[in-house]
Amino acid sequence: MPNSNVKLIVESKVPFVRGLLDSYATVRYLAPEEITPKAVADADGMIIRTRTRCDEALLGRSDVKFIATATIGTDHIDMPWCASRGITAVNAPGCNAPAVAQYVFGTLMQLSNRPLAGQTIGIVGVGHVGAIVERWARGLDMRVLRCDPPRQRAEGGDDWVSLDRIALEADIITFHTPLTHEGDDATFHIVDSAFLSKLRRAPIIINSARGEIVDTAALIAAKDAGLTGPLAIDCWENEPDIDRELLRRCAVATPHIAGYSRQGKIRASQMALDAVTTFFMLPRVTVEQPLPKAPARTVTAAGIAASYNPVADTFALKSEPELFETLRNGYALRDEAPEGAES
Repeated sequence: MPNSNVKLIVESKVPFVRGLLDSYATVRYLAPEEITPKAVADADGMIIRTRTRCDEALLGRSDVKFIATATIGTDHIDMPWCASRGITAVNAPGCNAPAVAQYVFGTLMQLSNRPLAGQTIGIVGVGHVGAIVERWARGLDMRVLRCDPPRQRAEGGDDWVSLDRIALEADIITFHTPLTHEGDDATFHIVDSAFLSKLRRAPIIINSARGEIVDTAALIAAKDAGLTGPLAIDCWENEPDIDRELLRRCAVATPHIAGYSRQGKIRASQMALDAVTTFFMLPRVTVEQPLPKAPARTVTAAGIAASYNPVADTFALKSEPELFETLRNGYALRDEAPEGAES
């Protein structure tokens, strides 16, 4: 029988978890729009995705003590407020990093008009995703510029560059930062008119990080002025109500699915399950899927191209942008890039 002393809400779109906790807790599976203040009032814990905003408006009168988000980001969780209320919130760092790196290179296979070897890629944010992008880029004989001020301060060394230098020298710029609004390293609108005005090589720009790191109006103006090369946007301001003018200018446009690999979802769901069972001292449960291997150490251009092509996803979003959320929720999970294989 379920342990009625633990009441959990699980967002119904979190894959691979349904039924696994039901023997040990009282579990309700709710769509994002069904997760309301009334629904969560007597819940002890939640497993969610980014579409559930956890803040005082939702949780102010609830019994929730624990939130596990099966995502790498926590932008949808008011972390300071949760901390002030004694609510523990955890994420799933790195769960989909190989998939996002696959998206970056699959996109480059489509957008670059010359071989990647010898091109300069600027990586802004060298965390879980950026580190894989860096490793794969070096393996493909690309020149790598790394910009990550927090890591630079923590680790030292001279293998770091400024955002300005990336603007000057990069043929490709890919963003992998969290979204932060305060402090010297704030990333909100780091892609603004000041940054874009410094571009010198009309680079390919890829945003598979957070929508709000880009000033949409500034990027549109820069594209129209010829300052940028092809644009690839997976993360948008004001999702799911995305800007149609930016959409029209994008060579690759996808509905926030860069990290949507089958392996990434398995990792995220297992991390969320482990967090919940540990917090509430429940028996450990495992997803009924083979746990993924480590991400590829090296890849080939042919292997990447065979593993992901953004053309179909772009066509779908450009054809019916009003279906952004439907396309995202119904996305067919892909397999991650193979290890050094040609296909």
